[in-house]
Amino acid sequence: MNNREYIDILISGANDLGIELNMFHVEQFLKYNDLLLKWNEKMNLTAITEEKEIIIKHFLDSLTALKCKVIKGTERIIDVGAGAGFPSVPLKILFPSLKLTIVDSLKKRTLFLNELVSHLNLNDVEIIHGRAEDVGKDSDFREKYDISLSRAVAQLNVLIEYCIPFTKVDGYLIAYKGSNADEEINASQNALNVLMCQIENVIDVILPYTDIHHKLVLIRKLGATDGKYPRKPKLIEKSPL
Repeated sequence: MNNREYIDILISGANDLGIELNMFHVEQFLKYNDLLLKWNEKMNLTAITEEKEIIIKHFLDSLTALKCKVIKGTERIIDVGAGAGFPSVPLKILFPSLKLTIVDSLKKRTLFLNELVSHLNLNDVEIIHGRAEDVGKDSDFREKYDISLSRAVAQLNVLIEYCIPFTKVDGYLIAYKGSNADEEINASQNALNVLMCQIENVIDVILPYTDIHHKLVLIRKLGATDGKYPRKPKLIEKSPL
């Protein structure tokens, strides 16, 4: 696919989501795409390697978080388990004034993310190599963020335990979930109660150019998180909230 086709899909797809991209945004996404494909040849960062698929299933999918209407452009955001930078880096491209922290447990991914941040000349981005359950206990990061994000595959009750400790009281967690999220939502009631938060909205999303449906679960934090959370992974796995 040539750049013109890429640009058309990116701009019109974003427009379908109610987002207007300018040429600076487009150029940043082109650079992101090129670097991702280059690095993916030597390490497995994404199973999606077709450019059109990257645009739709990574870039546009990441931007759907704006449908929650809580990201205005200047918030302090943490992305837990960002992998190759999704969903937070596309949001940072759109809103350069966001203050972003990315946590990932794999060193190779944080190496890529550091290179990406430099390549795109992004400011106010901190890349942390570490596990969420450890970083979430650190006072430098605990309850410091307006919004936490995750496209991770963990069940919602587990995701809440990992992400809510980073989130300020009255802040939000945006969890990207599949179309069958209702079952996970029903199973997360105890986690919501224990961790002092509530589901404020569940938003249905259809990805442009596809028939893929997924849901954004918007969770608001109501009170401070007990210091014993998040627990160690083995305990979470053995006895999820």
